[in-house]
Amino acid sequence: MSGVRVMWMRGGTSKGGFFLAEDLPADRDTFLLRVLGSPDPRQIDGMGGGDPLTSKVAVVNRSLRTNVDVDYLFLQVAVDKAQVSDAQNCGNILAGIGPFAIERGLVSAQDGVTKVRVFMVNTGQVAIATVETPGGKVCYDGVARIDGVPGRAAPVPIEFRDTAGSSCGALLPSGNPLDIIEGIEVTMIDNGMPVVMMRARDLGVSGQESPETLETNAVLCEKIETIRQVCGQQMNLGDVTDKTVPKMTLISEAQSGGAIATRTFIPHRCHKAIGVLGAVSVATACLTPGSVAHDMAVKGEGSERKLAVEHPTGELTVVAQLGAQGEVESTAILRTARKLMDGAIFA
Repeated sequence: MSGVRVMWMRGGTSKGGFFLAEDLPADRDTFLLRVLGSPDPRQIDGMGGGDPLTSKVAVVNRSLRTNVDVDYLFLQVAVDKAQVSDAQNCGNILAGIGPFAIERGLVSAQDGVTKVRVFMVNTGQVAIATVETPGGKVCYDGVARIDGVPGRAAPVPIEFRDTAGSSCGALLPSGNPLDIIEGIEVTMIDNGMPVVMMRARDLGVSGQESPETLETNAVLCEKIETIRQVCGQQMNLGDVTDKTVPKMTLISEAQSGGAIATRTFIPHRCHKAIGVLGAVSVATACLTPGSVAHDMAVKGEGSERKLAVEHPTGELTVVAQLGAQGEVESTAILRTARKLMDGAIFA
């Protein structure tokens, strides 16, 4: 029984297995289901933690693309069914790609900081991660703190460009900042992650409830799923019954000094925080006139906007650079990562 080389890492508010593409067997999906322990609600016979946020995989290889260091494919391994999906990206796991690439020798570390250009295979976009590498080695210890993760760690700033329409073909896939679906006003938007935004109050909730409370509201969940099915078609995603996109985000007024408050279904469990690229799409909607979020959000002023997107365990700040016409030209976020183990895994 031979093992397969893997590094288990926390990236942002998620964690999972990081593999070199060359190390994975030909029956990749079957192997990963065994590795994570799916399908099983507890994932007791694998490394998964019984939650979509801890049932993730990154596949990395040295890139042959111009001005790119590595290619990164994200795979979401379902917890309770035998499914491995590449239908979405993950900006939290992305935070671990730079450190992993350096650790595996795919990128040469500089003394101080090392910029790693990452091609995100799922969406065909490039992100630039800055990794602290004093003495030419990855440093995980530091003073940066992100909500949803205890303690402090080295900062991993990530810049995104040209992410509009990454999965849906357009920033506003329907062509409108606001549509009415099943009697509910929604904004369908894709700036790195396909998201459908709705005012929580329009669905009979405050938007401040705990994820557990929202998940047990059967009427709410049924309504959200009905809207998701219709929006999936209008967002050029086809039949989304078995897909993990679009994400469904309920919005309400910020309660803790942020820009807006969110509760996000991913799509059937309510996120304990919010995905990085989901937050980027939400922040972009806040800055888009006519969206369901525009009049509700605290948007700031100037060509650089810092929007703190509140979520159940804190906030995630998105820094948006605006163009001459007020359009979002680029975004950046701050994440952290930590190497948890490095070795061989058996399936």
